[in-house]
Amino acid sequence: MAEPINGRKVANQITARLSLRKPQRESLDILVELLDQLPFGKEPDMQHWLQLIRSHYPSMQAFERAFPSLCFALATGVGKTRLMGAMIAWLFITGRSRHFLILAPNLTIYEKLKKDFTLGDPKYVFAGIPEMAGSPPVIITGDDYEDGRGVRLDYAVPATVTGDLFDGDANLHINIFNIAKISARDNKKGAAKSTTAKVRRLQEYLGESYFEYLANLPDLVVLMDEAHRYYADAGAKAIDDLKPVLGLELTATPKTTGAKPRPFGNVVYHYPLSQALKDGYVKIPAVGTRRDFKHKECSQKALENIKLEDGIHHHEFVKVELDNYARNHNLRPVKPFMLVVAQDTTHASAIRTYIQSNDFFGGRYKDRVIEVHSNLSGEESDDSMQRLLAVEHDATTEIVIHVNKLKEGWDVTNLYTIVPLRASASEILTEQTLGRGLRLPYGKRTGVVAVDRLCIVAHDRFQEIVDRANQDDSLIHEKVYIGNDAESDVPSEKPQQVESASVGIVVTETGNGTPVPLAESSGRYQVMVKNEQEAAIATIALAAVQEEARKLTSSSQLQDSETQQRLVARVQKELEAQAPAQAQLEGMEDTAAPEPAKVAELVRQVASKIAQLTIDVPRIAVLPTREVNYQFRDFDLQGLEKIRFEPVSQEMRLHHLEDNKSDTLQWNQQGGQEARQEDYLVRHLFARDEVDYDRYAGLLYKLAGQMLQHLRSYLPKSEDVDNVVLYWQKQLSEFIWTQMREHLDITPTDYRGRVTQGFDVLKPAAYSLPAGEGPRYFRTPIKDKRAVRQMVFEGFARCCYPYQKFDSVDGEWRLAQVFEDDAQVLKWMKPAPGQFRIEYLNGQNYEPDFVVETQTDYLIIEPKRADQIALNETQAKARAAERWCGYANEHARQHGRKQWAYLLVPDDQITLETSVAWLKANFECEP
Repeated sequence: MAEPINGRKVANQITARLSLRKPQRESLDILVELLDQLPFGKEPDMQHWLQLIRSHYPSMQAFERAFPSLCFALATGVGKTRLMGAMIAWLFITGRSRHFLILAPNLTIYEKLKKDFTLGDPKYVFAGIPEMAGSPPVIITGDDYEDGRGVRLDYAVPATVTGDLFDGDANLHINIFNIAKISARDNKKGAAKSTTAKVRRLQEYLGESYFEYLANLPDLVVLMDEAHRYYADAGAKAIDDLKPVLGLELTATPKTTGAKPRPFGNVVYHYPLSQALKDGYVKIPAVGTRRDFKHKECSQKALENIKLEDGIHHHEFVKVELDNYARNHNLRPVKPFMLVVAQDTTHASAIRTYIQSNDFFGGRYKDRVIEVHSNLSGEESDDSMQRLLAVEHDATTEIVIHVNKLKEGWDVTNLYTIVPLRASASEILTEQTLGRGLRLPYGKRTGVVAVDRLCIVAHDRFQEIVDRANQDDSLIHEKVYIGNDAESDVPSEKPQQVESASVGIVVTETGNGTPVPLAESSGRYQVMVKNEQEAAIATIALAAVQEEARKLTSSSQLQDSETQQRLVARVQKELEAQAPAQAQLEGMEDTAAPEPAKVAELVRQVASKIAQLTIDVPRIAVLPTREVNYQFRDFDLQGLEKIRFEPVSQEMRLHHLEDNKSDTLQWNQQGGQEARQEDYLVRHLFARDEVDYDRYAGLLYKLAGQMLQHLRSYLPKSEDVDNVVLYWQKQLSEFIWTQMREHLDITPTDYRGRVTQGFDVLKPAAYSLPAGEGPRYFRTPIKDKRAVRQMVFEGFARCCYPYQKFDSVDGEWRLAQVFEDDAQVLKWMKPAPGQFRIEYLNGQNYEPDFVVETQTDYLIIEPKRADQIALNETQAKARAAERWCGYANEHARQHGRKQWAYLLVPDDQITLETSVAWLKANFECEP
């Protein structure tokens, strides 16, 4: 007899292989917990199911359908499709089911689901699960079910007939249908009309309809994507007629549609958008306007034109920031676009006409705008949605004009600017509007604000939106100012891009032999070549040097004769490999092969230039030797007299749950009803990474009990205590957590370091520069210190890069001048992102401001505002840098190199007469 499959173990494996996020993992855990206790099959005891589920999840009030069906309400952008894949995989691997029907509410989601569940698609939901690799699922869709391939496979396996579902090689079958296909009565041309839905008609190869075949399966599980769309009478009746053994409903809005919506009664898990924002799974929504803008002084048309123009300002700003981020981190580029929401189709056409005219940025966006809008019934056409979906991959479309609300299924990640025209604050703030643009292009937040933010340009609704956003669980907390002044977050013109590489290749003559004029700084940072052939050789040599550097301990070895010979041999080999391809190109037949002496000379120049402009930063892997442990000491809450929250009025608590008569159920949007009052506080506390629930449950409930005791001391009625703990649970739990941190001991973690590479060739950096401005000489006085971050500087004699940016005047900009004036300084630089790997605070990476090579030392120097020196984060970075220097020095001693030191320098101590030696003597941090 086969050993029973451990459902918990399978769930853990699926979680790891699919890299499930927290809400996906928690949803799968709920399914595992419930199905480990409930019988799985036709004609279930619905009352028994309901009682058991309610005992675990009191938010479960009633089944909404004629079969057991559980709703998982996950915010837009969190990943409902991946969760569907995880649930299907678990049910299949544990032997509970191999027949699934996934319902889509429209053709857009239908087409998307077909791709996501098809092996080979980039977003294949089962990628990484070995049970799905050897025998991929059979996909049957609403377009091809009539060919009978899924059914033929079933009848070829006697196990289906006997009911022994997994006796034999039984494939996983996934049916994907648009809900309209379940009731569609389409007929072939010329055929008599039928009142019976096509899928319910007799199929000769079956002896029954395909609908009946599905309904007779002993293990059919139905998954409903965007479940709120299946509560209309016809759709709900069709789903009930399928008689599945289980329904799994997924939606971001767990309430029925229509004039009088009501909340679902079968929600077992709710993860709202407000929580997704807090956990960093989606973009940060922000509202933007012009500073000191008086919208009431503008006509409607003028106001709309200004909003469109400012939307473009933000769009162009984000375009450059996204490109810079991709370059600096070697990631795929993301092309953003702007969405304009029009009031109706006539309004949309007028907007498009304006954008395509010369009055709108000289007609530069004439061919970069598309218009998609609603059909006569007010519903979006599937063709329009397909055009919207194509925007993520379309290289030309930068503006989309759309009408009315945005429907589910539009899963783009590159929407960064929304310009709603003639919309109320309520319409703008809905998840329906915002949710379409909240998905993150790289799957997680990057820490770069422009890359992580969605901006809604709303000059005329700015104050109203901000006021509403300050309410509890609001979706917008950030404000963006667009304009020309120094305090604006977004410039009014598209920034330029400046590439700063320590070594570049420059061709000094044109094709006809005419010399090319060189910039004043050329020569220091470039290898000069005479023609394109020499440029190609130098480029190959540059790549060869970067590869060779991994085997060396210092850049000076690049100029050793032995290293030079290896480099020349590598370049010659690459040139020979490219020669056949070059000879086939038109005009290249008579190109002479480069002379060996010329190749050797160019290799020497490239290697010499890199050696001159490289600071030997060793590649060090610093790993913790043991896990960080957190231990909370026992204590009692102090200062409870400061807590005087009062009950919130009934009207404020209603929100959209207007048909729910139970007070506690009105707060489902806070995460579901808890069995006892303490649980509302405890759940927030054990969600902290530092808290081990099994170990500290006693302390958590003790502290929560003390808080409840205090609330009961000044609130006379039990329902008032219920009200306060429900409404103010986040603030109350934060009060407890603040005191828990004061009684927290963290086990110090030991580290070990290993030098994996002697030095690293400097990475290029990309900077943005305001439109119309060029790099400025680094000694030119700066009148407005706030504008320094928008500037790019040049003219250095000791810097490893031709261009640099500075974050402050008194700290970084002034310190760069000190380096340039100090004869003891050989080289200095601001490291490019990823140049250093210095870990601090649970794996976060610290990138120091400056690295300096002097006659005697290597220095990592961090200028800091004097009032920030003592901050915990500053000190944590300092300790990490000191640890890094310790390992670097071990390596340096073994190879006779200069020693490393870390300097943490207050900015008020940096003046032009300061020397680097004085800074080291006064601000070196001792390991």
